[in-house]
Amino acid sequence: MDHRSGPKRAADYLYPPIEPFDQRVIDVGQGHSIYVEQCGNPLGVPVLVLHGGPGGGCSPAMRRYFDPLHYRIVLFDQRGCGRSRPHARVEDNTTWDLVADIERIRHDLGVEKFILFGGSWGAALALIYAITHPAPVAHLVLRGIFLMTRAELEWFYGGGAGAFFPDLWARFIAPIPQDEHADLIGAYHSRLFCGDLAEEIKLGRIWSNWENALASIGSEGQFGEGPADYARAFARLENHYFQNAGFLETDGWILQNRGRIEQIGATLVQGRLDMICPPKAAWALAKGWAKCDLRLIPLAGHALSEPGISEALVATMNGLRSIFAR
Repeated sequence: MDHRSGPKRAADYLYPPIEPFDQRVIDVGQGHSIYVEQCGNPLGVPVLVLHGGPGGGCSPAMRRYFDPLHYRIVLFDQRGCGRSRPHARVEDNTTWDLVADIERIRHDLGVEKFILFGGSWGAALALIYAITHPAPVAHLVLRGIFLMTRAELEWFYGGGAGAFFPDLWARFIAPIPQDEHADLIGAYHSRLFCGDLAEEIKLGRIWSNWENALASIGSEGQFGEGPADYARAFARLENHYFQNAGFLETDGWILQNRGRIEQIGATLVQGRLDMICPPKAAWALAKGWAKCDLRLIPLAGHALSEPGISEALVATMNGLRSIFAR
């Protein structure tokens, strides 16, 4: 690093902003329509970007991790969030519905094989999809590994992360009576789905702020007032999935079924100081997987926008250009 120019930012590693060459809304049934966009080279190597949350939605910044001359970049808003409709709807919104949506997108776009690129919940969804449909997956590029286990949820919503951020944890638990603290996901669930819009927005902001405040190691933990619609949708969808343990058959389902994808190459980019998804899950996922490359990034937390995380992800995608030629 040239110290005269100051510390690097995430944007220093990213490709310039690009606009989609295709935007569409796909009716996937059950009353849901999902927003899909394509950017980069229409004849390039397909890469499907899976956003986090659940409920986070995709953003223009997510297009910038890929060489637009080489990659055909596909992004979509998962059910109930972003530009997909109905907004914040949890009915007919499960992991298996999202897996079916990915297959629908793949067929609609005429994609035979693609690279899956996802972080946090997006990493879990990528793994679940690959385990269910391994044939179309050329490679996995995953960040901030989350395996949708009880232990991970207990860490973040049971006081583990709160031990490092007691001031922020106090704000998160403040709306919940003491006798409900043993199950904060359940306590928030009853309030996020109470039918009182003002109450749902208020609790949605608190839920969302707890996660956002811990995403980056550079965060000062400020709780802002984000857009009401986004906070409510994010909190409701995320809580809905966590309340139902990701709709997986057993706790630890991803690791139990990892053998179905061990023939697929994978690159894991994990911040060593990730307070939302600690490195333990990435380590467990990579252990014994010969075709998996785990890259632990020092002085990096959870966020996609962490400079070290962005640098490693762009470098990974650039490195894959020689493997997956057009």
